[in-house]
Amino acid sequence: MEKQNTTKDPVFVSGIALHTGARAGLKILPGEANTGIVFRRVDLPDKPEVRALAQNVVDVRRGTTIASGNASVVTVEHVMAALHAGQIDNAVVEMDGFEPPILDGSALPYYEMVKNAGKVEQDAPARYIAPKAPIFLEFRGTKMAIFPCDKFKIDCITSFGETVLDTQYFELEITEQSFAEELASARTFVQFRDLKQLLAMGLVKGGSLDNAAILHEGAIICKEGLRFSNEIVRHKMLDIVGDMYLTGHRVKGHIIAVKPGHPTNVQLAGEILKQYM
Repeated sequence: MEKQNTTKDPVFVSGIALHTGARAGLKILPGEANTGIVFRRVDLPDKPEVRALAQNVVDVRRGTTIASGNASVVTVEHVMAALHAGQIDNAVVEMDGFEPPILDGSALPYYEMVKNAGKVEQDAPARYIAPKAPIFLEFRGTKMAIFPCDKFKIDCITSFGETVLDTQYFELEITEQSFAEELASARTFVQFRDLKQLLAMGLVKGGSLDNAAILHEGAIICKEGLRFSNEIVRHKMLDIVGDMYLTGHRVKGHIIAVKPGHPTNVQLAGEILKQYM
């Protein structure tokens, strides 16, 4: 029988947070069996915790935010993607603020943390979840569906209308190896026309060409050049891997996503859980 896993050794990273622009620290620690992924705010009195579950999502604008009581954490999707793909079922993610470091804008640094931490098998069966029946969602131009499948597969298409290069398609069976090689290093991106509004809202203070690509006037602008010719759609798939872990289980199913985003990702995770209520 396949067993649950946790990390072996504590691992730590620090860097600039995307929205606040402040230096942030994050540590991944082993977790007890059957506890799932728990975020702990060590900067707050009594170190409150919030479990990374769909029912604890409170905001899906520009990232996935979870909260419980006075503990909230924004943009959890890159950390969650690394833990999901790395098959870490239980872990405590300690943070000294409400936002993790953006690092290079991808999930690769977090995936490397998980690998460096090592993996320990626990005395509890691995928890998988799959839809019992197909689920279809549509919201503001986004369409998503998930079908029963004995593997985790994603077919995804993106199109933002900024450049011919941002209409992209990719399909992938998600395994630890395929995530590491094909999705983990895909960086986040933003449309140039949205930057003024985001800055006016006090956001993206830590954003730069070191950690994001910008779509502007027919071009995709980034400091080192694209890591993949279709890096945008790969990053959207990375986000799906992270948001789907809000089911609290390793996911099986075939997802088809057209112009996906965090609102429908999180809703899809919640709809799967409803089939088991």
